Amino acid sequence: MPRRYAEIYPSLPLLNSDALTHVSAASLMEVRYFQADPDAMPEDVFAEHHVLLNLQATPHRVQNWRDGALRDFTLHLHDVIITPAGMKSGWRWHAKSDVIIVTLEPVKVARFAETELGMLLETQQLRDLPQFSDPDLCAAGVMLRDALENDDITSGVMFEAMSRVLLVKLLQRYGEQRPEDAALSARFTSAHYQRVLGVIRDRLDKTITVEDLAREAGMSASHFARVFKETMGATPMQYVLAYRIEQATKMMADPALPLGEIALDCGFADQAHFSRSFKQVTGQTPRSYRAGLAA
Repeated sequence: MPRRYAEIYPSLPLLNSDALTHVSAASLMEVRYFQADPDAMPEDVFAEHHVLLNLQATPHRVQNWRDGALRDFTLHLHDVIITPAGMKSGWRWHAKSDVIIVTLEPVKVARFAETELGMLLETQQLRDLPQFSDPDLCAAGVMLRDALENDDITSGVMFEAMSRVLLVKLLQRYGEQRPEDAALSARFTSAHYQRVLGVIRDRLDKTITVEDLAREAGMSASHFARVFKETMGATPMQYVLAYRIEQATKMMADPALPLGEIALDCGFADQAHFSRSFKQVTGQTPRSYRAGLAA
């Protein structure tokens, strides 16, 4: 029976996404960040797709057995190695690693590709390209890592967003998609996301429009709205609302902060507007949510 990678890693990760059960992307992938001394993983067959994002700036030797064939090569900064589910694989690295490992559930990822992106994946869609350089994909991985590390900033919203960016990038490279749609969504990169997130953070207490975000991304409003929704799974304004609500929930942990002040600091017109929006997203009022924190 195929095994799971988490069962045989020779060292513990510095960070992992195991606790993010409230994030929908957590059902599709697990993220782990390692800085491990030279070591090895024995050959075995695994149930998940395995995506390695290399952050080690110094080139170093890696050996990778794939279905019995040995690849002995030099791993460079921003190299990505994908091992598809069902492939017998083993590893040995000869220098200290600095990697993000993303494991993907094949059935759920295939369903995501079809229902969210209109893509049909080949059974062996990941087998043909075991190694390539992709700084943008690695940048998305770094933002996933940062979301795990900086729980006080964007945590769930950021993890969800960058999980989708990373998934869409992978599926664009390995899935079958209409050429015009692939070209369109490929233009929304992790760099675009960082700039857009910066605007939302900096103007959290102010009105934010699609035009504001599109201007920062260097796109027309209509084009930005389309590529944002295709990549992120939500409209720009739905994402802004989710971010405002998440920041408000963090602020409500301080019982000294009045709800009216939190509402204004998070960009809501008044406390009534905040209460309506909060209940729409979470299913409860801010007062009920805060009471639950104190219980």
